[in-house]
Amino acid sequence: MEEFLKRCEQSGDAAYGALRSLLERLEDPSTRTDARVFLSELQKRFSSKEASERDRCLETYHFQIQDIYLEQYEGFEKRKKLSMIVIPSIFMPEDWSFTFYEGLNRHPDSIFKDKSVVELGCGNGWITIAIAEKWLPLKVYGLDINPRAVKISWINLYLNALDDNGQPIYDGEKKTLLDRVEFYESDLLSYCRDNHIEIDRIVGCIPQILNPNPDAMSKMITESASEEFLHSLSNYCALQGFVEDQFGLGLIARAIEEGISVIKPLGVMIFNMGGRPGQAVCKRLFERRGLRVKRLWQTKILQAADTDISALVEIEKNSPHRFEFFMGLAGDQPICARTAWAYAKAGGRISHALSVYSCRLRQPNQVKKIFEFLRNGLTDISSVLDLSFEDESVADEKIPFLAHLANILQDISFFSYQPPAGSRRFRSLISGFMRTYHHIPLTADNVVVFPSRTVAIESALRLLSPHLAIVDEQLSRYLPSQWLTTLNIEAETGKNSEEVIAVIEAPRQSDLMLELIKKLKPEVVVTGIAQFESVTSSAFEHLLDTTKEIGSRLFLDISDHFELSSLPSSNGVLKYLAGTPLPPHAMIVCGLLKNQVYTDLEVAFVISEEEEMFKALCKTVELLQGSTAIISQYYYGCLFHELLAFQLADRRPPPLRNGEKAKATAVNGFSSSTLSLLDHTELSINESDESSLVHMDADQSFLPLTKPVTAAIFESFARQNITESETDVTHGIRQLVSSSYGFPSNCNTEFIYADCPVALFTKLVLCCVQEGGTLCFPTGSNGNYVSAAKFLKAKIASIPTNPEVGYKLTEETLTAALKTVNKPWIYISGPTVSPTGMLYSNEEMNKLLSVCAEFGARVILDTSFSGVEFNSKGFNGWNLGATLEKLSSANSTFCVSLLGGLFNGLKFGFLLINQPFLMDSFHSFAGLSKPHSTTKYAVKKLLDLREQETGNPLNATAEQMENLENRYKHLKQTLESSGWEVLEAQAGISVVAKPSAYLGKTIKINKSGSSQEIKLDDSNIREAILSSTGLCINSAKWTGIPGYCRFNIALEESNFKRALDCIAKFKSSVGK
Repeated sequence: MEEFLKRCEQSGDAAYGALRSLLERLEDPSTRTDARVFLSELQKRFSSKEASERDRCLETYHFQIQDIYLEQYEGFEKRKKLSMIVIPSIFMPEDWSFTFYEGLNRHPDSIFKDKSVVELGCGNGWITIAIAEKWLPLKVYGLDINPRAVKISWINLYLNALDDNGQPIYDGEKKTLLDRVEFYESDLLSYCRDNHIEIDRIVGCIPQILNPNPDAMSKMITESASEEFLHSLSNYCALQGFVEDQFGLGLIARAIEEGISVIKPLGVMIFNMGGRPGQAVCKRLFERRGLRVKRLWQTKILQAADTDISALVEIEKNSPHRFEFFMGLAGDQPICARTAWAYAKAGGRISHALSVYSCRLRQPNQVKKIFEFLRNGLTDISSVLDLSFEDESVADEKIPFLAHLANILQDISFFSYQPPAGSRRFRSLISGFMRTYHHIPLTADNVVVFPSRTVAIESALRLLSPHLAIVDEQLSRYLPSQWLTTLNIEAETGKNSEEVIAVIEAPRQSDLMLELIKKLKPEVVVTGIAQFESVTSSAFEHLLDTTKEIGSRLFLDISDHFELSSLPSSNGVLKYLAGTPLPPHAMIVCGLLKNQVYTDLEVAFVISEEEEMFKALCKTVELLQGSTAIISQYYYGCLFHELLAFQLADRRPPPLRNGEKAKATAVNGFSSSTLSLLDHTELSINESDESSLVHMDADQSFLPLTKPVTAAIFESFARQNITESETDVTHGIRQLVSSSYGFPSNCNTEFIYADCPVALFTKLVLCCVQEGGTLCFPTGSNGNYVSAAKFLKAKIASIPTNPEVGYKLTEETLTAALKTVNKPWIYISGPTVSPTGMLYSNEEMNKLLSVCAEFGARVILDTSFSGVEFNSKGFNGWNLGATLEKLSSANSTFCVSLLGGLFNGLKFGFLLINQPFLMDSFHSFAGLSKPHSTTKYAVKKLLDLREQETGNPLNATAEQMENLENRYKHLKQTLESSGWEVLEAQAGISVVAKPSAYLGKTIKINKSGSSQEIKLDDSNIREAILSSTGLCINSAKWTGIPGYCRFNIALEESNFKRALDCIAKFKSSVGK
């Protein structure tokens, strides 16, 4: 004994060394009994209850043995106290820890019984041991970052698990505290996380940091560190990187987020928190992380006299926040930090609240998934994440979607190819919902997805091009103004197909609508059904019969009556379709807007059971919109999935529908020109199963999403209460086009945004048509754009280009072409030319613009395929500002509209217009599908990053540039070794090549179930490659360059390798 005390007397480090040697004896079963008896004798020697004696022991021998009295909280042995050793380098039990234990006792006894429990910051282990003593948990882990605290906790465990004679103390289940308790060194929950231990209950007395020191945690944490440093670990002086750091709650925030990762779905977290930041701040700390919180217990404790709260005074000075203190223990009115500081300086004692909070995850699996995703290098987003909701229906919708989005962004590195008619999964979910809840036997091939209901209706009308249409007045407000104002409503023999569609607005009430239909005999009717008529199918059947009788197409809008609910209300239209097939002349339109979170997030779908109409609508949405934003489809897809997930498969056979589909009488169909265009336009392959195809024919990048893009997409949905300024992208776009192209903009410039550049381009085409202009495309332009212009009945002229200059426009060819064109509109893709991958230099573009100005041309300058210059020696970007200002002032009819988009996985298009007359014309064509606020928020984040950092997160990173250059070289090598002539490319995501070695040769392909031998030429090369290899490319019909096909190189890595294999396979399939 004397030797032990003499050693302890030397220093705190020596005392710790002596205690550690004692622990080694306790851990050895052969010496355990003697070591525990020694502890008993040591305890008796310092058994005085006088505080002064205990303090003298601590001062002299650098340790102390305390008795912690449990009183009414005693455990199974009715033990009134626990005995605990403390040393100066660990945190000693104080009032707040006793308050915490009182709070734990506010739970029913079953809260810890047979559960796995963790105590964070266990100190000397007394609460960990007390939990095991009272509630008999399965296991309690005491964790602390201080290695000395862990060793002392083990000693205290032996001190209380064995009696004074060194014999085990068994409980009613024949277990000892040694069976139930373990202590480990751990920075918060790292021990559990690293060892994959799932926990039922997490408890913690975690201190607030009143004066964070970022350098405090930079030292190595070892047992040999100084006592002062080890003691400071109990206060975690480092900033934690959370927004709550400003309130001293950063460490607690980190503990909660780590707790979410290891707690079981039905687990409970219980934390002791000082109330200085204010009760609202403390509760929000939990609620915004998806926890339901309940305050179990609250008291007040005096603020330690040596605690400096000046940092809190500074926070109050620079923000509207006010901390909460009280004057003494009796004060019941809170005072701010500044008042408390002044009161304490004058000698007064201040106190603050101390509360015990119990919290559970509100949607455990989903919240855990969200935080698992954020730990993957996206921890900054946790500062803006907000999962607190006053309305449970909002929480039930948004949290599952965030988990779904996190799952998608974590599991995929890129957005995979989706058919323009909508993601097949999303269409299958829609049809599945119709089958499950409304018993309508639809499939994905009956559903076409559009960005909005307005776009769906306008697209359908442009497809059918009726001379006269009747449209419900509630649906006509966003149709082109020309359609609503023309007086030419009488059909004439031999009418010009380019005439404006005449739209008559009609009331929604069915009897009035039917009267108008019978009198005017329109070719197309678009209407909804009044609320009082929607419960039964009577009004719908009358509409079907009347439109069928006069040969009119019917588009019935059910948006107002369609419910995304597990208990949808009665719907007469859907009841009718459950028993009767949808007639060929009728389509159902439904806009999805009724979500609980985003009032402006829309997707629409059209249902048709006629195959010809389904295919025509698929092609129309591709031509006019490109496709619908995939994130919007994910959102509503998540809602459909949630509704279908808990439904059992119906074991009953589907009900029989009444007869087969009725044959329509002579009904307004597609014009011969429209049919010819759709049949001969080279659009995406509409296969029922896309998984086996490799798409080198898509105008999008499938490269891995960069970390900034992934973060911006998720953050845009994780935020709540986004302000208008946070979605205003105009400043960033202005900077982008100025720095990249020198394009001038001023207060008169209008910035217009859409889901994608295609939608903006089609509106510009309509402006050209309205003006009576001729749209001029250089040979070798993007085939989708040329086809869209033809579909919109624009006058089109082709400007020849030459292979000597890589099929780029030159001054000479442009001048010669414009001499023969009246009211020219010129489309130029640049700096990167799509699809050839060539680049226009600044000098070349200035010369072309000078020619355009000479002829007073309107120029559409399309930059949406630019930003990826991987082989651009000598290219230094554009600076068009001076030239454009000079040319515009010299010729008032000349103007340049800049079209652009993003190349990064986000669908976003922008258009800059400087001419007032063009702005008026553009806005007369309403119904533009605008990007959702979350998209604009994400784009703004990326634009801001672009200004702050080197490089451009909006486009490709340097790594992606290098990747594309390597792709180009590999593809070029593979094509040339397989007999293709490859046009040199400098930028972009496309390569064009000519199958010189194959033309005139034969190949056997499978067509319509039989094997056929064909001779290869420009017209069938695409079909031959698709049939024999599953590779989708674009032929010369699409590129406009005789003989040259287009290949997209921005594929996911495995698909790119498959594409190279397909090219080699095709070579071996072709006969000599």
